[in-house]
Amino acid sequence: MGQNPARPAGRTEMPAMGSDQGLRMKFAVSHRMFLFASTFAALPAALAAQAGQPENLLPPERAIEEQPVEADSDPVASEPVETFSQEVVQFFEPLVQYWSLDNANGLLAAAEGIGAEGLDPKDYRLPELRAAIAAGEGEALDETASEIFAWLVEDIRDGRTPMDARRQWFVMDPDADRYRTGDVMAEALASGDIAGALQSVAPEHPDYAQLKDELARTKDPARRKLIRANMDRWRWLARDLGSQYLITNVPEYQLRLTVNDKIVRTYRTIVGKPGRTATPQLAESVEGVIFNPTWTVPQSIVKGEGLGARVLGNPGWARAAGYTATKGANGWVSVVQQPGPGNALGLMKLDMPNRHAIFLHDTPSRGLFRNANRALSHGCIRTENASTLAITLAILQAGLTGDEAVAILKTGEYTKVEFAKKMPVYITYFTMGTDIDGKLRTFNDLYGRDAPVLSALDAPRKANRSRVTDEEVIVIENDPRV
Repeated sequence: MGQNPARPAGRTEMPAMGSDQGLRMKFAVSHRMFLFASTFAALPAALAAQAGQPENLLPPERAIEEQPVEADSDPVASEPVETFSQEVVQFFEPLVQYWSLDNANGLLAAAEGIGAEGLDPKDYRLPELRAAIAAGEGEALDETASEIFAWLVEDIRDGRTPMDARRQWFVMDPDADRYRTGDVMAEALASGDIAGALQSVAPEHPDYAQLKDELARTKDPARRKLIRANMDRWRWLARDLGSQYLITNVPEYQLRLTVNDKIVRTYRTIVGKPGRTATPQLAESVEGVIFNPTWTVPQSIVKGEGLGARVLGNPGWARAAGYTATKGANGWVSVVQQPGPGNALGLMKLDMPNRHAIFLHDTPSRGLFRNANRALSHGCIRTENASTLAITLAILQAGLTGDEAVAILKTGEYTKVEFAKKMPVYITYFTMGTDIDGKLRTFNDLYGRDAPVLSALDAPRKANRSRVTDEEVIVIENDPRV
């Protein structure tokens, strides 16, 4: 083990293999390491008592390192200088590299033990690797070991489940660009720590570690399969979720405000009904919080249910319900429900633009949070204690004091508070995981999304998997009244 010897004379680099084609970007994203410590003081229950601005829990923006392009200088300052541009080519480590016997044996040991990560050693051509090792160093060993290493990186980093088995999964995982396979391989071969290099691309969230520990303990085949499926779901997400983010597990009906992977606050949720209104899996950004929001009523209600005609024909009722309507010259009627205690979105919504029209919001029907089954919405996520969440985020992300945020809420007027920095929000679907009390448990498979994942893990491994789903985007026509 240790440093690799120089490549023997006369040997050439092999071309990149197809398993990582299309994963190159012009600029690489550095591996983020957030090293900071901070504390978060729990907010009191009464909104009026919230005052004082806590420390900023986010790390400073990281500077993007740019390689300066050197240009020839003209010694005669008075002469005009001709400028030109040329393509900047970034070096990528090749996907076939030189493997010593020591490193190849390290790869064999890592692949034989990959079951600890919820993967199957049979997927990684171990007899062929053993034969290549027995034949000695050379191009055959380089090609075989490099491809097997690449497969292991892809499965640990990106997930073993192909896109066609990930139901309503619309997240672009950035890890294939942050941790390029060739770079990981080069580091592994330079250090001789093959297993460590593979572990460096595995999910770092503590919930993944809990599932991994449970997999090592349990012998029940069905439970092991469910653990493996949910370990793989963590691989579908970015390895580093950020230092501060919102994450909701749909089958658990819970939202977490998380700092450094530690839960700061939790909120019960109401999620989409099964079928076309099922809540999809997303990774989006919250850009701000809207206090006292308006609700633009969908045309399926304005026209389909006759609300537009009712608002126009009964001004007194419309005024009491908070509705205003406008009718265009072409006869088109639009209806907006103004802010107020009866507004269908409640007292707040998070501003998180996305093509699915999914967002988190309050509701005036707060008694529904007492239900055990809370798959009741048209896809959006209703949040209990939403005003507290809105004030908390306004303090953390926009620099307001508690008193300032409460004062905005009490005006009853539509107010958008923009964040200084976008905040990640993850809408996930785990049927086994750590609950808000820190206990590992299973959750009801609300939308039947386990079966295709379990089948994919039992099927032969698919190579050259797509990073993008071709599944239909179902734009939610939100009806928060039901």
